[in-house]
Amino acid sequence: MGTPTKVLFQACATYLASACRDGLRAMKTHGPTQLQFWFIALAIGIAAGSAAVVFRLGIYLLQSSVYGTDDILTLHSFAAGLVWYHVLLIPICGGLAVGLIMHRFTDDGRVRSVAEVIEGAALARGRVEVRRGFASAAASLITLSTGGSSGREGPVVHLAAVLSTMVSRMIKANGITGRDLLGCAVAAAVSASFNAPIAGALFALEVVLRHFAVHAFAPIVIAAVAGTVINRLVFGDVTEFVLPVQNALAFYVELPAFLLLGLVCGLIAVVLMKSIFWADDFASFVQGRIHLPRYLRPAIAGALLGGLAIWFPHIIGVGYETTTAALTGSLLLHEAIIFVALKVLAVAITIGGRMGGGVFSPSLMIGALTGLAFGLIATAVFPNVSGEGSLYALAGMGAVAAAVLGAPISTTLIVFELTGDWQTGLAVMVAVSLSTALSSRLVDRSYFLTQLERRKVHLAAGPQAYLLATIPVTAHLRAAPEQACWDLVQQGLYLDRIATLEQGMPVFDRSGEHYLPVLSLGGENETPELLGALYHVDALRAMNRALSDTAAEEHS
Repeated sequence: MGTPTKVLFQACATYLASACRDGLRAMKTHGPTQLQFWFIALAIGIAAGSAAVVFRLGIYLLQSSVYGTDDILTLHSFAAGLVWYHVLLIPICGGLAVGLIMHRFTDDGRVRSVAEVIEGAALARGRVEVRRGFASAAASLITLSTGGSSGREGPVVHLAAVLSTMVSRMIKANGITGRDLLGCAVAAAVSASFNAPIAGALFALEVVLRHFAVHAFAPIVIAAVAGTVINRLVFGDVTEFVLPVQNALAFYVELPAFLLLGLVCGLIAVVLMKSIFWADDFASFVQGRIHLPRYLRPAIAGALLGGLAIWFPHIIGVGYETTTAALTGSLLLHEAIIFVALKVLAVAITIGGRMGGGVFSPSLMIGALTGLAFGLIATAVFPNVSGEGSLYALAGMGAVAAAVLGAPISTTLIVFELTGDWQTGLAVMVAVSLSTALSSRLVDRSYFLTQLERRKVHLAAGPQAYLLATIPVTAHLRAAPEQACWDLVQQGLYLDRIATLEQGMPVFDRSGEHYLPVLSLGGENETPELLGALYHVDALRAMNRALSDTAAEEHS
């Protein structure tokens, strides 16, 4: 390279570097322009899609290594031929590794998943915990590779949210931008996991952001397409499940049967969710009573799973082999019913044992088995007006998954993308509508929102219920007569400085006071310090402003 050319090249490189620094500085100060945001959405889509693919390949590699099989898609058939202690020890070792990781990197031993992403979108300006997020991804990778009976989509969604959080922090994104970036990452991760861009985009809007604002739609679609392209570059343009050609005999006559299937699937979904919560409560109770070290809890869960897997290897991992068998009608009635009960038990042990993983893939398997069992009974009772039992399996798969996720729209669409069959889509829509209507009345709308409600995070009822928790009382302090404030303190009418309006508004309603003193309580032997007073009118004004901003975001 000649000297003039070299000088010109160096000058161009210096100019580009300076322009990038100036652009990044401007984004940090004023936020990204719409064009810049779309490019960021594309980059996040590529990154999140790549993370989803790497996570999936990591499971394949580790699972094939520990079980010694070259084809993990037929893992349970292969595991049936292994010696019993091999099947038993793998999930024990995996659980111990998970326990040690979560003990080291978290303060509660919980593996982060989709519920934390929803919470981050609602309460943390689209941010999630980065350090604990990476630890949770590692724990879930180990769980899914060593016999844990859960799904990979939940961990992938949270991992994608971690990546978007890092970008949001880098550009100092505000709440709206941070939530939109989070939606982009989630859409790309789901799209890359299922080769389903439409369902991925709508999942981000329906489940995570919980609105369908126009301003978020375009960047989320861009990210979803990017994630899908990454998936197809690695795995090809193939669907998750290879389905048989369906028999549409007397299809419209069968629609009432799909309504009944929806109710059955709604009940099965509730049983699955309640079983997980009961297992978590029971394990926590036992752990507290016997003072079990936190890091041993996943190992004990692994021992229980290993014991089950010795006799029923179908529970191992994601369960796509059994799901495919159900969708193709390759199982008998008693097998389908037994596998439903065993999978519910295995998922409850895995997640209740704090081993990690998601619930989407298990809900697909349980739904397919439930639908197949229902279909086999229906075709036996009404052989002249019933189609294939596998059609019921597909409808059941969508119905249970939709009820568990609280995502009827995206779940219905993912079935369209998996099959391309509009008649199948009608069956799924009918079943999904009834299953979600029933299950949402027996839990707090979905598995994820019920998880949060159990932690006293009230998102299920909507913004009017959770926005108060985002407004600290110290942000709206004013001066008030000091003696009157101390008189209220003597009556027990005061707020701690760390309180939010969620704690403050009930006190106003109960006492009828116009203002409440706010104290810094300090230590046990320290005198409380009066910081000021929160006036009822200021609290109402702040709540109204928060609701107005949320409504503006959701309708922009």
